[in-house]
Parts: sequence; structure tokens; C-alpha cells
Amino acid sequence: MMYSIEELTLLFFTYSFLGWCGETVVATVKNKDFRNRGFVSSPFCFIYGFSGVLITVILWEVKYQPVYLFLGSLIIATAIEWVAGKMLERMNGERWWDYSGHIGNFDGYICPLYSVIWGILGFFAVRFGNDIAVGLFELMPQLVKTILLIILSVIAVMDLLISLLTALGWGKEFSPLFRWNGKLQRLTVKAGMGLSGYVRRRIRKAYPVHEEVQQKTDEERFTLEQFIWLFVIGAFLGDIVETIFCRLRAGIWMSRSSLVWGPFSVVWGLAIACATALLYKDRNKPDSHLFLIGTMLGGAYEYACSVFTELVFGQVFWDYSEIPFNIGGRINLLYCFFWGMAAVVWIKYLYPIVIAWVKLLLKKTGKLLTLALTIFLAANIIVSMAALVRYDERARDIPAESAWEEYMDEHYGDEKMEKIYPNAIQK
Repeated sequence: MMYSIEELTLLFFTYSFLGWCGETVVATVKNKDFRNRGFVSSPFCFIYGFSGVLITVILWEVKYQPVYLFLGSLIIATAIEWVAGKMLERMNGERWWDYSGHIGNFDGYICPLYSVIWGILGFFAVRFGNDIAVGLFELMPQLVKTILLIILSVIAVMDLLISLLTALGWGKEFSPLFRWNGKLQRLTVKAGMGLSGYVRRRIRKAYPVHEEVQQKTDEERFTLEQFIWLFVIGAFLGDIVETIFCRLRAGIWMSRSSLVWGPFSVVWGLAIACATALLYKDRNKPDSHLFLIGTMLGGAYEYACSVFTELVFGQVFWDYSEIPFNIGGRINLLYCFFWGMAAVVWIKYLYPIVIAWVKLLLKKTGKLLTLALTIFLAANIIVSMAALVRYDERARDIPAESAWEEYMDEHYGDEKMEKIYPNAIQK
């Protein structure tokens, strides 16, 4: 049985804390003095918590299939480690760890040794650790669990925000926020040491391979506005490509949109925008590099999207059970290769053209058009999610009890939803 949101949140903090303990102990023993390995000031390594929860959510259905569980944990955690390393480098132009000295390393951020360790840890977490942790949580009174979750969530959000601002070099601009966080600072930082300075010094001490990389130029910088526009363009192009593909394969025109307003595929839009943010600086590397990354990340991403939509909306939007070399009908080897080829074509050939037009558009319109587009997308996503939730509830004979539910039933009934999502299968 899948865990509740409350239980997943507690698992997130449990694995974040255990990860911090493990990293700190290993670093301390290795360097013969205390090394705090967390990115934030509190005793958490959030990459462990995020990985533990994501692996739990995605792989819970293969809990008793050891090979799939191990390989799935290995792939997902390795992808997270690579993405985290790339994103941290993109934030402030610095490399946080380097496996270049390890055999078979890729890009210096991942290597076979640590991937196998991730796979083993994920296997034991899903197979045994989750049930043990949740069992211990059940011994707590509900009020204690609620208070604990609130305290931990507030500390984590504030601590992560301040650490991110520090990493981005925005401490002076947000000095009131640092002062507001004084209580946490007094608990985690030595007296008289500012939080920003403490984080910088601790990071440099904890990561001896922490190296400066070339400063971004205006041409190299990837902005939030560009991310939004690439999401929209990718969502539109992805919808068109899938629609044409279905026409050629099945001989019928079929809606492939993820949203109720307009031809947009969120899966494709998010994939293209995130892939660009991660890979745009690697566009001069060999095609094999981009193909391998695209294949691995694309497969993990599509699997995660399939599990997410089923858990949240009770719908299965694609099923590859009839295609050879599939995993749970969610992904298959052939389409993973398509993701790899798409990464090469996009980054090498289409991205330079598209980004030139995006920059010209932003220069001409400023932020006004981007703001309007963002508002439209947010509203579109919210309405689409609400419509899908009611679609699932109607299939389970749950009557409308509020105004928004009645509105969804009136404007997005079953007939319209079946037209927008013809491949959706109720679970």
C-alpha cells in the first residue's frame, strides 16, 4: 500500500537526516576532523530525502521484485545526483563534487561505484526501511506528529531558502530575512559568525574539490524567462509531434494535449525546458554524450510522470505493455532511445535557432508578455488538474459537494474530458 502525504513527508526528513549523518561521519573519518556535509545549516541532506521519497513513490509497485527495485533505484538516484550537480553548478558557477578520478565516471558528477551504492540504499529503503520508519511514526500521538511536521517544514523551508540565497550571492539584498532567521542561526552557527559566511566556509571545507568554473557571460546565461518560453514552445511542439505520430501510426487524429485549454503537452514542455537548463552548456560535447544522458533522464522522467499522474489523478495516460522491453507498461527501451535522439536533435540543432528567437522576443516585449503567459499557464494547469480530479471522482461515483466541483461537472463533463484525453484509462 502506498503511503500518505504525512508519512512521505516524515520519510523525507528521516532520509535527509540519515543522509546527513552518513555523509558527515564518512567525511569526518576520512579527513580526521569534523566535516558538516549538508548544503543547509540544519542537519539535513535534502538530496537523500528527495531521492528516498521519489524512489518510494515510483518503485512501490515493484517492491517485491528485487532486480527491478535495485535497477530502478540505481537509475533514479543516479539521475538525481547528476541533475543536482548540474543545477548547483548552474546556480553559481561552481562544481560541488567531482568523481573524475573514479573509473567509468560520467561528467565528473556520477560514476558506477556510487550508482551501485545508490541502488543498494534504495533497495533496502523501499523493501525494509520505509515500513520500519512508518511503524515508528505510528507510535507517536497524532498531535505530536503534526507539530513535528510543522516545525521541521518551517525550518527546512527557511534554511533552504537562505542557503540558496547565500549560494547565489544575494545575502546583502535579503539581509532582513537573514536577521529574521536569527534563532536558527544561533542554533546552527557558532556565535558571532554570520549565516552567509558560515555556509560559504563550511561548503569550501566540506568539499575540497569545490572548484570555480568559468563565469557565465550574457550569451551563456539561462534565465527564468527563457525557461518559461521554452516550456511553452516545447509543450506546443510536443503536442503537434505526438498528434502527427498518432495519425501516421493509427490513422486517426487524436488529442494529445495535457491541458484543457490549447494544444500543450506538459510532459514535453517540462522535459525540453529542464533538459535545456541542464544540457545547454554541453551542446559542444559529442552526440553520444547527449544521447546517453537523454536516454537515461528521459526514461526516468517518463516513468515518474506516469506514476505521478496515476497516483494524483487516478488516470493512466499511456501504456506500453505490448511493446518489448517495457517496465510496468510505463516506459520501454525503444522510446527511451527516442528521448536520447530528441536530446541530440534539440540541443545540437533546434535549440540555437529557437533561443535566438526567444531572446529577440524578450528584447522586444520585455517581461510583460512573459508575465501574461505565465498567468495563463498557471490558470490552465490549475483548471486542468481540477477537471482531472473531478473526472476521476465521477468515475468513482463521488457527487459534487462544492461550487468548484459543480462548475467542473458543468463545463468539463465526461464527454468533453474523453475528447481531450482519449487515451486516459481509469484506475
